[in-house]
Amino acid sequence: MTPVRVGVFGLLGSGNLGNDGSLEAVLGHLRAAHPEAVVDALCGGPEVVTARYGIPATRLHWNRGEYRTASRAGAVAAKGLGKLVDVGRTAAWVRRHDVVIVPGMGVLEATLPLRPWGFPYSLFLLCASGRLTGTRVALVGVGADAISDRPTRALVRWSARLAAYRSYRDTLSRDAMRAMGVDTARDEVHPDLAFALPTPPAGTPSGTVCVGVMDFHGGNDDRARAEEIHRRYLDGTTRFVRALVAEGRRVRLLTGDACDGPVAAAIVEAVDSPLVTAAGAASLADLMREAAAADAVVATRYHNLICALKAGTPTLALSYAAKSDALMASMGLGAYCHPAREVDADRLLGQFRELEKRSAELRRTLTERNADAAQQLAHQFTTLTRVLFKATARQETP
Repeated sequence: MTPVRVGVFGLLGSGNLGNDGSLEAVLGHLRAAHPEAVVDALCGGPEVVTARYGIPATRLHWNRGEYRTASRAGAVAAKGLGKLVDVGRTAAWVRRHDVVIVPGMGVLEATLPLRPWGFPYSLFLLCASGRLTGTRVALVGVGADAISDRPTRALVRWSARLAAYRSYRDTLSRDAMRAMGVDTARDEVHPDLAFALPTPPAGTPSGTVCVGVMDFHGGNDDRARAEEIHRRYLDGTTRFVRALVAEGRRVRLLTGDACDGPVAAAIVEAVDSPLVTAAGAASLADLMREAAAADAVVATRYHNLICALKAGTPTLALSYAAKSDALMASMGLGAYCHPAREVDADRLLGQFRELEKRSAELRRTLTERNADAAQQLAHQFTTLTRVLFKATARQETP
């Protein structure tokens, strides 16, 4: 048998711990079920991916300034040229593989600020190249949501249509793609890929509360109000942390992306107490260990919520998108959501106290839901093998 050549694709190694956690889950499956597979990546941070996961990696964009704001004529011209060069680069990379996997991530949504000619364009190039070269492209456990911007919606819709395989991390995502005109009759829904990662041992009660913060400025449709939304989020979260400290609680601030660091630093400075510290998590495993050692978690970023829920710790979501509400409902904590756009510290504190009163009951619920999620993901990986790998294994000619 000739080894199957597998590519992984996405904004991986770029500082977002959730994206890298999805990659880690898929690599764990490939190494266990397909140890003969030859794997490499086309990604945002190739140096990080190679150093951390031991696979060859290629930079996603020819233009290294792709995600920097371009104001001068030279920078604008470089971006335009980069879009053309990436057509050939992407097609050549895809052609070298039998299967390309997009591991999780919210690649079919615009719940955070997003330009159509950024990642949506790159994803479209990938899926179109797969269709043209005969390489099977799989969108595995991805997130999707309704998109109002027409160019972004068109690129996302065509990317999904051109993919050979699709599965989603929640029913909300599948319904959104159906509403955008994609035939989802054969598409399955499974828990987020991060639920396949190892679970840390449960901690002992310590009185610590983990608060996951985010550089939150609203969604793609909130650009005009971005600074106002950010100020209200930061002010409300800071007041909540200050209230916990006033009760003598230790607070551990968690982040999930490189851009979240300044938010954590601002809260530490504003509260000015030795009871408030910031964790230096470098992976989802680090975040899970922090959550497992806490009595409760209040978090904004989606994969901070996943880490807390998987660790079995009672969790309250500062929800910035419907996906957060859907996740909390699926894990039996739907009553513990608070809008990130309108953080009311007093009401949030009341919800938090109710959460802690039900701590023992909620921990039992999370144990049951996590066991169910593990079974569903085992089915997801079995389906992936059947649909993609058995269809692409090639016999050498004698």
